[in-house]
Amino acid sequence: MDPHQDFGAPPGDGDGAVREIACDESGSDGENLTGGNTDVFAHAGVHVPAADAARALEEIRDRIRSPATEYKATHLLREKHRAVLEWFLAPGGPLHGAARVHLTEKSFFVVDRLAGVLLDDPGAAAELYRAVREVLGAEDRQRFLSRANQLLRTRNGAEPGSSVPWFFETLDGLRRAHSGTDAGPALERLAEGRGRAEAYRAGLLDGPAVRIPVLNPLLPAIVATAAYWSGPERRPVRLVHDRQNLLTPERVAWIEETARRSGVALAELRLVVARDDPRVQLADFLAGIARKAAGDALRGDGDPDLTALLRPYVDPASVWGDGRTAATLGLSVTHSSVREGG
Repeated sequence: MDPHQDFGAPPGDGDGAVREIACDESGSDGENLTGGNTDVFAHAGVHVPAADAARALEEIRDRIRSPATEYKATHLLREKHRAVLEWFLAPGGPLHGAARVHLTEKSFFVVDRLAGVLLDDPGAAAELYRAVREVLGAEDRQRFLSRANQLLRTRNGAEPGSSVPWFFETLDGLRRAHSGTDAGPALERLAEGRGRAEAYRAGLLDGPAVRIPVLNPLLPAIVATAAYWSGPERRPVRLVHDRQNLLTPERVAWIEETARRSGVALAELRLVVARDDPRVQLADFLAGIARKAAGDALRGDGDPDLTALLRPYVDPASVWGDGRTAATLGLSVTHSSVREGG
């Protein structure tokens, strides 16, 4: 196979044809967003014909020559395979003009959800996050985020009735410590949401057995992916997604209904085995690369060249709060994600 071959963009969809997008994710820690292994969750969608995707995988195998039966993003991210990684993302590579990745900064996602539950004001998330990130020290910031994560988790391992007092005890301590700082007003406003917090936890105990978890970023990311590929023209799309335990039939139905209610022409969400679909494997590569690159940038250890290659693929509707890295990724910091409930 010619190593310089230009795979190009996929052919355009005919009028009224359903656009099929292959999807996968990277960085999933369920609802454990502050104590997991990664800082970023990434969900990729790829619009490449299956035959072209198979050819791209063959090309990657020819270049890397690993004995692994299933390749992952980690193969491309190894320094000795840097040329393959750059080819994969660069113009002329297999994804050029045919892929997007939706990023979620996990800490901001927790704050976004907290603002939604306690304040019923999604617009408050950006201000609250700036206060938490810029004013609170590292130890206070981690304690705040961990307590917020525990408060919002569907199953958090705590005794019933303890999550709310623990969170507000932590919040009260932070209010006293930072009363004269820029974080003070945001923390004071949160303190007014105790009644909402109590109602939220009570609803988790008394609500339906099938629940849409507030803190898992996968479901809203799938809706966002459908929205991107459907576009303002509302083109019909079918998402072909790697199987996930979270994606039960009830939750798939929720995703489809939520998308349609938002004006997204999502025709279907179909689950497949990733190793059986080369398009999904390409989406897995992109998600893994994006998760690693964005996470490194967030920690101040980013690779500028890799970030520049990634930038054209990043969904502008990504859920991101850190202003410094938002600029390098080509993002705004004002987006909130689709809110779950029920």
